[in-house]
Amino acid sequence: MGVDYYKTLQVDKNATDDDLKKAYRKLAMKWHPDKNPNNKSQAEAKFKQISEAYEVLSDPQKRAIYDQYGEEGLKGGVPPPGAGGVPPPGAGGASFFPGGADGHTTTFHFNPRNANDIFAEFFGSSSPFANMGGSGMRGGPTGMRFSSGGGLFADDLFSSAFSGADGPMHMNMNRQMKAPPIERTLPCSLEELYKGTTKKMKISREIADASGKTMPVEEILTIEVKPGWKKGTKITFPEKGNEQPNVVPADLVFIIDEKPHPVFTRDGNDLVTTQKISLAEALTGYTARINTLDGRTLTVPVNAVISPDYEEVVPREGMPIPKDPTKKGNLRIKFDIKFPNRLTSDQKTGIKRLLGQ
Repeated sequence: MGVDYYKTLQVDKNATDDDLKKAYRKLAMKWHPDKNPNNKSQAEAKFKQISEAYEVLSDPQKRAIYDQYGEEGLKGGVPPPGAGGVPPPGAGGASFFPGGADGHTTTFHFNPRNANDIFAEFFGSSSPFANMGGSGMRGGPTGMRFSSGGGLFADDLFSSAFSGADGPMHMNMNRQMKAPPIERTLPCSLEELYKGTTKKMKISREIADASGKTMPVEEILTIEVKPGWKKGTKITFPEKGNEQPNVVPADLVFIIDEKPHPVFTRDGNDLVTTQKISLAEALTGYTARINTLDGRTLTVPVNAVISPDYEEVVPREGMPIPKDPTKKGNLRIKFDIKFPNRLTSDQKTGIKRLLGQ
């Protein structure tokens, strides 16, 4: 018989359509090449076998021919069941194909279809794992476009088009497919994350009317960035993707990103800054003057001897804590001490005398 399609799908010969669908769903998701990047060659071969087995067994005519003549008879071309004198499945033993009423043999030819086409028809997507491990936007309905701004489109306008849905479909309670979420980074300055801000996002998407006909619309989404939000924070707008028949629209997900700052870096809820000072200042005292993210000027006297790994900690001058913005992390001041390239003999003598060495 050649390849055993029933064994390939792990079903018995009396499998129903539902049995075949369940088996194909499980095995196709398991062996899809995009889910097996480290074993792609074997996965592609397995995926092709599973798809071919499902194509044959889910089609009554192909399944009848396969049950009677096996893979070789199916692919070699045989009369379809009931044509040209071929006995029906189970009648046994025919090894020749008499001609039809016109003297010509009616022949069935089977050429397996592309495995990805079969998968796309079944799941509504040809590559459900393409957005795993990626960054930026992968996936989403065709034609989703975005633009943003600090006020109403005030700064760094951007737009992006998205190609067909690349993520696994999810089932809701009504067994409708749901398109995979569409993710987009939302860059914010450290000042915006410190004080909070409002971002306006303009999206272009397709919506469907009662007849299923789609039309483009533009919509403005408002995102309230709260004080203290961290990089990676997600804001979700449910079902704001393109509408299409029998598919629940995708969720739009914006992911906070933090722009680099010239003075501060963030460490959790703490802010860290580095002051450049001379060796004399490190030994005799230094006063740091720092402009805060909300426009104040801090004056911080440092009376301790400043060593290269010394940190001055100013309590409650860091980032707001998201769960309680009335509380803040700390400001940590580090120091970059500039040592002199050389000292004169008098300077060396004076330093030794002052330091008691």
